[in-house]
Amino acid sequence: MPRTDEATADRRPAARPESGAVGPDAPVQKVQALRPLDRTPPVEPPRPAGETRYLISDFCAYLESYLPPEQISECYRAYLFGAEAHEGQQRKSGEPYIYHPLAVARILAEMRMDYQCLIAALLHDVIEDTSVDKAQLAETFSPEVAELVDGVSKLTKLDFKSRAEAQAASLQKMLLAMTRDIRVILIKLADRLHNMRTLDSMSPEACRRISRETLDIFAPIANRLGINWIRIELEDLGFAHYWPWRRRVIQRALQVRGGGTRVEMIGLVETALRHALQQEGIAGRVEGRQKHLYGIYRKMRDKSRGFSELADVFAFRVTVDRVDTCYRVLGLVHNLYKPVPGRFKDYIAIPKANGYQSLHTALIGPQGIQIEIQIRTEDMQRLAESGIAAHWMYKSGGQSAGANPSALAADWLQNLLEMQRDAGNSVEFLEHVKVDLFPGEVYVFTPKGRIHSLKRGATVVDFAYAVHSDVGNTCVAARIDRRMAPLSTPLRNGQTVEIITAPGARPNPGWLNFVVTAKARVNIRGYLKNIKQREAQALGRRLLNAELAPLGAEVETLEPLRLAAYLEEVGLESLEDLFGEIGLGNRLAPLIARRLAGVEGEESEASAAERDDRDVHPHRLAIRGTEGMVVNFARCCRPIPGDAITAVFSPGRGIVVHRAECRNLGGLEGKRDKRLDVEWSREPEGEFATEIRVEVSNRRGVLAVIAGAIAELGSNIENVQTIEKDGMMTDLEFRILVRSRHHLARIMRRVRLIPLVDRITRITRS
Repeated sequence: MPRTDEATADRRPAARPESGAVGPDAPVQKVQALRPLDRTPPVEPPRPAGETRYLISDFCAYLESYLPPEQISECYRAYLFGAEAHEGQQRKSGEPYIYHPLAVARILAEMRMDYQCLIAALLHDVIEDTSVDKAQLAETFSPEVAELVDGVSKLTKLDFKSRAEAQAASLQKMLLAMTRDIRVILIKLADRLHNMRTLDSMSPEACRRISRETLDIFAPIANRLGINWIRIELEDLGFAHYWPWRRRVIQRALQVRGGGTRVEMIGLVETALRHALQQEGIAGRVEGRQKHLYGIYRKMRDKSRGFSELADVFAFRVTVDRVDTCYRVLGLVHNLYKPVPGRFKDYIAIPKANGYQSLHTALIGPQGIQIEIQIRTEDMQRLAESGIAAHWMYKSGGQSAGANPSALAADWLQNLLEMQRDAGNSVEFLEHVKVDLFPGEVYVFTPKGRIHSLKRGATVVDFAYAVHSDVGNTCVAARIDRRMAPLSTPLRNGQTVEIITAPGARPNPGWLNFVVTAKARVNIRGYLKNIKQREAQALGRRLLNAELAPLGAEVETLEPLRLAAYLEEVGLESLEDLFGEIGLGNRLAPLIARRLAGVEGEESEASAAERDDRDVHPHRLAIRGTEGMVVNFARCCRPIPGDAITAVFSPGRGIVVHRAECRNLGGLEGKRDKRLDVEWSREPEGEFATEIRVEVSNRRGVLAVIAGAIAELGSNIENVQTIEKDGMMTDLEFRILVRSRHHLARIMRRVRLIPLVDRITRITRS
């Protein structure tokens, strides 16, 4: 199928990519013999300035630096296969399509990826854009290659309601494939990088859409995996296409600030640092640079600062041989330039979430310009640039202590699997991934000294879920630095957090108002969703039995064949699913009861829905107050035990209980399909919210007196509002928790006795 994004192939006739190198009869065993033919490409359309054109001969020559000849031959065979499959297809720029997968493979070759990954890169679009399928790839090359290509391919053969849903489903498929093989995302990052390099041929609308996705998804993924050079290039290309004017403004501001002395200033600091290293007999490399434009823009945006308020736009890197030398160099540069207080960060002792390690310090450099210096070892530098890809690039080299991007990536991938398990749909999953992609900035400790990295603003509950999902689900309190603290407390760097759990505890829906990490949000929502489903099934069973009782039946005595036929008719797999649908208000128990009891005769389900209350007298459902999230109490009238009540069905929520005299029920009188007969249980449990209005004389301390009287009778105040009427009188509106109508009456009598109270009433809102 044709592609729908940046790599769209127009399928117009095109010249063969490289004359003599493509065709079913081309030899594949002796790669060297084919290279002279490859060096004379056909006449090509114009391409963007600065773009590098890679030929298959150049690609094979590069592979000789690290792959054996037989694996290079397999890569060449994959190139021939891909060129034949894409024959006649062109990119938006007008060039033959095969140049794109070849460029993607070259990017991965520079990361020294294995030959199976390179073959998959050369073929990464054949499933999506040609008639080749996964089975054919597995047979022609290997199942491993077929799985990699399939993981990168979008979902193009399914119908989606919107572009956003299609995008989310395809990204979800790719990310889940990545959890099985990390090379899937490396291929996709290389694919996106080349597409961004050649984005000028796309329409302005497509450029903005693709750039936004790159900045939101792919650059953060590259950062999360520690592949710094890909992240920086993706960010700068995305910035240039999505916010071109903002980029030009920052670029001009940098030129004005540095003027002609920018290069001179960088050279001056580099020379001073090298001279200081030589004096101390320390061998090391010094490199200076201006920070990339998107990084400057993001700091301005995130910290709400203007460009003139930013100081550290120039950065210098000192690379040495050992970890202890890093700390020696830190003292040296602090003697050379004055350090800025509070701007030192030790990422060697506490690595970032993606394994990055370095010492960062800010200094006042020449001409009073603030500079940043990063100090790290050679191993740290390799890991900082290549991240997870260093597993393939530097297999023979050592790694710095404490930095293991492969293990950190594995932890992140495990979190992705948990999010997939608990997310409701692909769009929700993608939103959680976006939240999770931004690296942690708060470092806190467990009582045993283990470090956890969390997103800035993370709370105690976020920390509990970072430790383990079960710890988060059962947490009830916490100690921060040995002092009790609320679960909503935001955490700060260096704190020690101890989570207190209870076996019977469960997540509170209110936690969703303050948690910030994706893992916490997904786990809470997933747990509550499962609880709600179980509660819906229990309520659905009660509702159906209540409707079956007047018909002389119950769920346990229903005829199995009739029940099975009905479930098949409505497309449900089990009786529990039917209970859940009834409990959530998606299906009506009275209609289902008549069908299953076999008393409908020839009456249609639609006409039964119009039946008046007088035609059927079902057993009233008893409300205990412990039904959970599928029984809701209306906020307009706030019913409490002792009130006459009725209920209405609310699809997706269950039932909503109102007071019988509630004015919001006016349009539902006599509609049996919308109403449900309910009553309070003989022994309701828990406390119920209600509202009262107290008109008082405007005197100092009156609120405290009334609050004390309410508390004295065992009620808790959830909320209070003050409404000024005039200079003499004030209305106080309280939302309080009571056990029954009788309990409320006692409270109102007690408050009415207070001398400053003029009148007290119960509030009913329309």
